[in-house]
Amino acid sequence: MYRRIFRANYLVAALAAVLCSVMVVAVLYRYFEEQTAQELREDALLVAREAEAEGLEGLMELELGDRRVTLIAPDGQVLYDSGANAAGMDNHLQREEVQAALAEGYGVSRRWSATLLEKTLYYALRLDDGSVLRLAVSDFTVFTLLANVLWPMAVCMALVLALSAVLARRLARGIVRPLNELDLEHMEDGAGYEELTPLLTRISHQRETIAEQLQRAKQQQEEFRLITDNMREGLLVMDEEARLLTYNGAALRLLDVEKVPEEGDVLQLNHTADFCRLIGEVLKGGHGKCSMECAGRICQVMANPVMGQGRVIGGVIVILDVTEETEREQLRREFTANVSHELKTPLTSISGFAELMREGTLPPEDVADFASTIYDEAQRLIVLVNDILRLSALDEGRNSGDWEQVDLRDLAQETLHRLEPAAAKRGIRLFLRGDRAAVRAVRPVLDEMVYNLCDNAIKYNKENGKVTVTITAGRKVRLEVRDTGIGIPPAHQGRVFERFYRVDKSHSKEIGGTGLGLSIVKHGAQLHGAEVSLQSVVGRGTIVTLSFPAQGPDGGETA
Repeated sequence: MYRRIFRANYLVAALAAVLCSVMVVAVLYRYFEEQTAQELREDALLVAREAEAEGLEGLMELELGDRRVTLIAPDGQVLYDSGANAAGMDNHLQREEVQAALAEGYGVSRRWSATLLEKTLYYALRLDDGSVLRLAVSDFTVFTLLANVLWPMAVCMALVLALSAVLARRLARGIVRPLNELDLEHMEDGAGYEELTPLLTRISHQRETIAEQLQRAKQQQEEFRLITDNMREGLLVMDEEARLLTYNGAALRLLDVEKVPEEGDVLQLNHTADFCRLIGEVLKGGHGKCSMECAGRICQVMANPVMGQGRVIGGVIVILDVTEETEREQLRREFTANVSHELKTPLTSISGFAELMREGTLPPEDVADFASTIYDEAQRLIVLVNDILRLSALDEGRNSGDWEQVDLRDLAQETLHRLEPAAAKRGIRLFLRGDRAAVRAVRPVLDEMVYNLCDNAIKYNKENGKVTVTITAGRKVRLEVRDTGIGIPPAHQGRVFERFYRVDKSHSKEIGGTGLGLSIVKHGAQLHGAEVSLQSVVGRGTIVTLSFPAQGPDGGETA
């Protein structure tokens, strides 16, 4: 902008200087032309008086400098010429100034002289005898004038152009400086030009609009980031060249990636064949999904292309952690297999003994033993079916009674009293410690939970061991069942709450366990919002703790 302003001002100044020079030359040329004509007219009058007084001889004796004198007869014949031989000159009757002098007494003309080869000013005057006296002088031409004033004009032009350059530079800087110093953050102050006020107003409004749009964009971006960062599902967005555009932390966690590669290539996040094949299908415009294992987790990856103007411009990849669903499905299959196995064994035994009894081949003294065995297996089936029904009810959120305030000490005391005969058979001592503590619970379910814990503590205890139940009230109400039994190896401690899981299957069958007791405890704890923890040392015993939320004065849970 500065250069354009400087160039424009300088060109205007230079053009003005040239026009002024041309006007000066024109005025000078006009002035000198009129001055020459006036002097030539005065000289012509003086020469005419001399010619009339002295005649041709006196005319020939006159010294007129650069003036050329010509005497022409009334018929146009040249009688005398001070600059050329009169005898060799053409007839001058048709000359413009001669005809004007013959007709009006004087005549003036300017033309290029064929004789002198220059522009000449002619002044003709008619004498009393009818002849014509003509004076001629070389007139100033523009080129002559320019030649005479060229040096002064060149000096003046150089000074004018130099001054114009200085002034144009200062003027350009003066115009541009307020614009360069314009504060874009406070444009209401203006730039010193009223003409810029509408423009600055529009720019200010546009800046406000752009600022609002940027703020909204940042807010939307932040909302998108918060949403994606709090998603359990992994999200990857890529362009048509598989470059990673955006992602969330869940995607990196599920893919077991600590940080995004510098290249930003989606294929760098996972190198498995299924994942690479899926990305290739998406970039071709297809949809797809696959399952893969990452860091011990099972992930399902779904990918869809993003279309724009009839072509693939990117892709969206969603990663789901289906580990729990897969494990749950596996547990269902295992549960079905286990139930089938657990039911098959007693049913096979019952069927076999019943068949022998039906055929009548048994000695009468063995019938009672066979009947007792059938009864025991039937009771085992009943217990197993009841446990399965309880677990099914807990899974479906159904319970066997209403919610009420239950005193854990009273419930534990009743449970231990019911288990005293079984404990006495093995010489196991039962102890109850702690104060009263009430919890809000479904009494039948809670009773089943406490009974199973105490029953397991007796069944898997050593001969002449002991079982201690401790109630602790505080921020949480805790029921602790401690035994001095055989303990649980560390490798099995994380699975003992699974359905039908047994550490020692042979020992469990001997003592009549179904493998569902601790599963009922786990699901009952979930129903009551309680936590279950287990500590065990092989050969020294096991501690199982139930932690219930504390109850407020109104019976509700405290924070």
